[in-house]
Amino acid sequence: MKKRKFTFSDALFVIFIGLLLFPQTRTPIQVALNKVRVAIFSPSVMDGEERTQLQPFKYEVLTLNGKRQSVPVGNGKITFISYWATWCPPCIAELPSIQKLYADYGEEVTFLLLTNEKPGTVQRFLEKKALDLPVFIPQMKTPEALNETSIPTSYVLDQKGKIIIKETGAADWNSKRVRQLLEGLLQK
Repeated sequence: MKKRKFTFSDALFVIFIGLLLFPQTRTPIQVALNKVRVAIFSPSVMDGEERTQLQPFKYEVLTLNGKRQSVPVGNGKITFISYWATWCPPCIAELPSIQKLYADYGEEVTFLLLTNEKPGTVQRFLEKKALDLPVFIPQMKTPEALNETSIPTSYVLDQKGKIIIKETGAADWNSKRVRQLLEGLLQK
């Protein structure tokens, strides 16, 4: 049997795997790969029979400044909810698209970006990434219909609290599909 030569592509593969072993290079590589996913995948609107209707409630949260708030969900305003973390590469990859959506719809749609991290950690992350998003620390048990163990998991709920989109993993929230959905919901 003829012995296979070590090629240039083999060397690149070994270097790539080596870079993934170190946290300083692993996270940027994972974020870059997830940005490719974000560029390709737009969240899908759920079929009517898959949609879950939540009872209107108030999400008890803390601002990053430590102020307690009760944010209404399903009380006449569209709500965007995202569970995420600063250490999560898919979360980091999709945040710029959420920022763009928030910049255009932040007055008409309630945005709740929820994390269980320390406020200082989140604040430093947002400043470093130049993001201006409404991030909160949950102060209540997550409602069962919104309870998902994977992050990021994001939802769009209509004015009555019906889940219209549930997306797990990185996605392009600034897509034409999401904008058309929001425009349609705002017309109601």
